[in-house]
Amino acid sequence: MERKKHFVKTALMLLVVAAFLVSGFRTVTASKGESVRMIPESFSDLAEKARPSVVNIRVVKSVKAGGPVVHRFFGNPFGDRNPFEEFFGPGHRDRTPRNFKQQGMGSGFIIDREGYIVTNNHVVEKADEIKVKLADGEEFDATVVGRDPKTDLALIKIDGPNDLVPLTMGDSSRIRVGTWVIAVGSPFGLEQTVTAGIVSAKGRVIGAGPYDDFIQTDASINPGNSGGPLLNLEGEVVGINTAIMSRSGGNNGIGFAIPINMAEGIVSQLKSEGRVTRAWMGIGIQNLTPELAEYYKLEDRKGALVTEVYGGDPADRAGIKVNDIVIDVDGKTISSSRELSKTIADAEVGERIPVTFMRDGKEKTVGVKLTKRVDPDAPVTVGAGNSKGLGLQVAELTPETARRFGLPEDETGVLVTGVEPGGKADKAGVRKGDVIKEVDRKPVTTAKDIRTQVNRAEAGDKVRMLIKRANAGLLVKKVPV
Repeated sequence: MERKKHFVKTALMLLVVAAFLVSGFRTVTASKGESVRMIPESFSDLAEKARPSVVNIRVVKSVKAGGPVVHRFFGNPFGDRNPFEEFFGPGHRDRTPRNFKQQGMGSGFIIDREGYIVTNNHVVEKADEIKVKLADGEEFDATVVGRDPKTDLALIKIDGPNDLVPLTMGDSSRIRVGTWVIAVGSPFGLEQTVTAGIVSAKGRVIGAGPYDDFIQTDASINPGNSGGPLLNLEGEVVGINTAIMSRSGGNNGIGFAIPINMAEGIVSQLKSEGRVTRAWMGIGIQNLTPELAEYYKLEDRKGALVTEVYGGDPADRAGIKVNDIVIDVDGKTISSSRELSKTIADAEVGERIPVTFMRDGKEKTVGVKLTKRVDPDAPVTVGAGNSKGLGLQVAELTPETARRFGLPEDETGVLVTGVEPGGKADKAGVRKGDVIKEVDRKPVTTAKDIRTQVNRAEAGDKVRMLIKRANAGLLVKKVPV
């Protein structure tokens, strides 16, 4: 009798499960009265809708000879592997003593009918050739519009097709842990692969950059998925698949995507300026340890400790000092140095914002007018019809960059912070530390000024750069474009 009762109970349970699985979307009522979607019957309609908008990206990069080529990755939280290593495969050694071409693959998605495509910076960085393949098999050459290594985002563009289908952007702040999502891309070159999973966590910091704020998902992400979209059940982009945590190089159920809310502003800047401009307050900061919090007599141990104040920069002008503890910026509570950095970076250049800090146990608020942060290692890609550019890294001259290179604080021009060996600028004699004053007799003060002047030249021509060099005075260098 007991066995019979057990059999009947099991059969009833199986019938309930079967009824649930074939019922399509079911809803339950959450504690706050909101409707929550459960397991969908199928992702087919969603996959079909996204298909025309997701692209396969193939790139070719030149790798220089000169001994063993070793890909090493240090200081990452994943042991001996890097979360971005999945793009070109695991770190390897190639002892072939010659120059060679390295091929890679990635994914991307169309954001408008003009041909703009979002992908990852590590997919297209230093690429000599970029090919984009649409879902219908058509292939196009692509050019890099702009890159932002700090968030691993890039914007590329194709010309030609007039029937492109862009994806709709969603709101990544509204997705909840446990929400269903799908990833679309080209893992291992297998185009238009669709995988499903849930949002495993939000706000993940994985040591990839200063603005880490990743969505973690267990939707299968593998080599080649980089740059593809992470979609919600409405077919809206909520993230950009970027990295995996893996010791084998394959999927272990832990993938990371850049939130689309973070990406949209960056992509907009890349589209209009070709680079990202971030606000700057002019301080060095660190997290509060329990010992520091006790030393400064802070009960909640939240805030960012100011360890350095750059003379003449916004914080200095506002009266902020070393050992101040920033606890609030523009109404947002600051709990860590990373949160402060991200809050300032997201603010508008030129905006005056209230900054609240603790000093000697007392709370004080000052207004800080933010200036533009200059990245001294920001690469400039310039050239008439040439995606390789001139092989220059430049920075706009500010008191900060001038001090770093031993220049007068009132120096004008554009500072050369790096020259690619064997590149056009290198062959023309441009050196690191040079200050470019003019290009073809036009004064330049920004990377955009240089790009504008160079793009006016025809491919194969040369532009003349008026350069100031330490201990050499003014020089003229002719650089081919």
